[in-house]
Amino acid sequence: MTLEIKVLGPFEVTLDGGSLKLAGERRVGLLARLALNAGQPVSSERLLADVWAESTASTAGKQLHIVVSKLRELLSDDIIETVPGGYRLNLAPEHVDAHRFTRLVRQARDAGARHDGATASKLFRQALALWRGDALADMTATWAQIEAARLREERLTAEEDHVDLRLAAGDHHAVAAELAAHVRRHPLRERPRAQLMLALYRDSRPSDALAAYQEGRRVTVDELGVEPGAKLRRLQRAVLTGDPALDLASQGSGPPGVLAELPSDTQVFTARATEVAWLDKAIADAAPGVPAIAAIDGAGGIGKSALAVHAAHAMAHRFTDGVLYVDLNGAAAGRPPLQPIEALGHLLRALGLDGSAVPPELEEAAARYRSLTSNRNLLIILDNARHAHQVRPLIPSGDACAVIVTSRQAMVSLDNAHHLHLTGLDHADAVALLARIADPGRVQAEPQAAEQIVRLCDGLPLAVRIAAARLAARPDWTLSYLADRLTDAARRLDALEHADLAVRASIAVSHHHLREEPTGHDAAHLFTFLGLLDLPTLTPGATAALVGWPVLRAEAALDRLLDARILEPAQHGGCRVHDLVRLYAREQAAVDIPVSERAAAVHRTLQHYLATAQAANLLIDPGTDAPTNSYPADRPGADLPTVEAANAWAESERDNLLAAAHRAADTSAAGTAIGLAQAIYWLFWRKGWLTELPGLLEKTLDIAERSGDEVGLAMGHTAIGAVFQEQGHFAASVHHLKESLACWDRTGQFGRKAGSYNDLGITYTMLQQYDDALDALDNGLAMTRASGRRAHEAAVRNNRVHVFYRQGRFEEAIEEGRRILDLWSELGIPSGEGIGHDTFADACRAAGRLTEAAGHYREAIRIQHETGQYLGEAVSSWWLGQTLYDLGRHDDARESWRRSLNLLRDANLLAAEEVLQLLAQPVPDVPLPIRNQL
Repeated sequence: MTLEIKVLGPFEVTLDGGSLKLAGERRVGLLARLALNAGQPVSSERLLADVWAESTASTAGKQLHIVVSKLRELLSDDIIETVPGGYRLNLAPEHVDAHRFTRLVRQARDAGARHDGATASKLFRQALALWRGDALADMTATWAQIEAARLREERLTAEEDHVDLRLAAGDHHAVAAELAAHVRRHPLRERPRAQLMLALYRDSRPSDALAAYQEGRRVTVDELGVEPGAKLRRLQRAVLTGDPALDLASQGSGPPGVLAELPSDTQVFTARATEVAWLDKAIADAAPGVPAIAAIDGAGGIGKSALAVHAAHAMAHRFTDGVLYVDLNGAAAGRPPLQPIEALGHLLRALGLDGSAVPPELEEAAARYRSLTSNRNLLIILDNARHAHQVRPLIPSGDACAVIVTSRQAMVSLDNAHHLHLTGLDHADAVALLARIADPGRVQAEPQAAEQIVRLCDGLPLAVRIAAARLAARPDWTLSYLADRLTDAARRLDALEHADLAVRASIAVSHHHLREEPTGHDAAHLFTFLGLLDLPTLTPGATAALVGWPVLRAEAALDRLLDARILEPAQHGGCRVHDLVRLYAREQAAVDIPVSERAAAVHRTLQHYLATAQAANLLIDPGTDAPTNSYPADRPGADLPTVEAANAWAESERDNLLAAAHRAADTSAAGTAIGLAQAIYWLFWRKGWLTELPGLLEKTLDIAERSGDEVGLAMGHTAIGAVFQEQGHFAASVHHLKESLACWDRTGQFGRKAGSYNDLGITYTMLQQYDDALDALDNGLAMTRASGRRAHEAAVRNNRVHVFYRQGRFEEAIEEGRRILDLWSELGIPSGEGIGHDTFADACRAAGRLTEAAGHYREAIRIQHETGQYLGEAVSSWWLGQTLYDLGRHDDARESWRRSLNLLRDANLLAAEEVLQLLAQPVPDVPLPIRNQL
């Protein structure tokens, strides 16, 4: 039996493809009400309140049972499941068109964030095609009208998101005609009017674009008594001046090399014209020879970040190299401020460096950053700073750069900075913001209540947005009703002497009323969990683990919190929690959730990350030694069906993984902390993400030592030793690898010493302690032979070749190299064959057999390219270039060096400027990423 329920239009039910007629208003209402919560329980109390509404019949409860029985007879016995206190529609959400619409829109936005415009546009079309008219068009119950209003807003927003994609793709001619009708139906929505103006301008119709603005201004002034928003006014000025930023080529992600990291500008940014002008002037009036710095300070919720991001969007076109953004966590509840070295890691990654190319020491990383910004034209947003010393290393060196810093405290000691103290919105602007979100007509109908609401919100934009979002979600509420509830909440919170009272009151009211809404229970329940984990973003998978729900249910709850402005959207389909929201949620959790349940929720989430990281490791490298067996997860992780999915998950969850691992190290059981750190180590090490690892691994070493976990100690010392080796800290690497050998001895797991001996051999080789290197490698070789792990044996023997030719033992090196090639071929492991040919070529080059070396380098390059070993391909290409140069083939050598440097640039191990500098040399210096390779 295939049941489909459609609410995006007149209510309709199909069974096995045929239309099914339901008799009776209450049967229709009950099924529709359950369908909007498909797969989730709905209490009998809520069903009676919504479907039976004002009925006071004592038999209402019995009538509910009868209606449920009739629906079961009509559909199937198990379609409506009785659960404690209520009922659940036993139907997958994708069989309800409203849920399918939400999922498709989310997928479309994710595709858009990945710059896959074609896929995003296709998904938006599929989602919008589900609509057959007004949602729940033939239902008049209050709950149905509330849901219809919510779905209508989701549809309008999706339509406008799709228009943005089409405009970016150059479809402005067709879009203009469609938008004209859309704007006539929704004259007070400024976003589609701005889209219409842009489409008309690009269609060579600037006069029509200006006419569209004037019509919008007339409507806004006549109906609301206010001027259009700042964004629309700026767009009008840009059309008048023919600003090149409006041209199609200036939109989207921009040309290659132009950075665009800004969060989305809020669609309801209101007023602040004076402050935006101040920022514009502060950035333009920099002192000669230094970058411009504008520092904004103010209370939490005052709109510092929104102002900085809004202004940055407006001036981004003036910065030819783009815009960078870093959240420094200076105001985040429960999360430590980002250390300068961590922030530099974010900035250097954005500038094209990653992995071992990011120096681990602050001074060296800051010097690399200054070098890369010296000739750039960048705008850098440093959001939520805690102290000036956190910001100073992040100031670029180029005088064509500019910086906007936001913080709660004034950064008076920051050199060359212009300072702006941000205060709350004035009364008129706060009312305008309320009107833009809630509905101008409702604000106009109750002006005194609107004034009371914004007064209670104390001019804080965050508080006004949250309060207005409640009104937008509940068209049945009066503004007076909300004002009364805000007053009550403020009194309760004031008695507890809370700071940021206006924001907290708005959150409290929003949270309370989510519990009362037909589909808001899950969102309200999830809200109290938000403060338990201090992750940079909330993803659906991690949220599902946190609350113990299926992922689709968690996604739906996150969407409701986004609609209520309690959460903010983030990249990769995640959500960001404002620090004041997080703090309030943590306080609520302390009251509403027992300590044991809080601990269980955190444990589930950490285990979600542990399980998924371990699964990703096994997919990326099926022969991994990652600690799945030593520290197994006690719950399943995210579904990763392919290697591509595993890599994409690691990329999107990189910051969350680190935050989760640090949380585990600070608060969780030893096994969870050590297992998660080890799983992340293997995942990050393969990708070259090394900078953040030593601090995390040292934490877990302390945990292992305190808990007497010798396996954890051994694995921790091995991991830190390998990281320090890659970073060129060879003495520290030797120390930790020797410690790991001692730990393995104490565990009695002598065979697991082979990896430590192999790494120790490599490190001694880099230190030119060749006898010690051979001793370590011979020990490792004996262990791999005893265990029968022939691939590991080949890897150890490969490293012996590097020692032999460095000692001048060329014939031994070449003979051993040939054996390794035969062994890799016999094992049928292409990646090993690529390494083997490269090592054999090194031995031939050292022995003066240059033509033979060149042939093996070419074979290594071919295999490594086919198997995706791009760093190995870069190393082989570099030494092929050196070999060709020694053979007198200088032009061919330069081509090979160019290929190597481009691969290093693509792997984010060199910046584009550094590639150009090296190629400018007659014989380029060996790049640092290659100098650290055997």
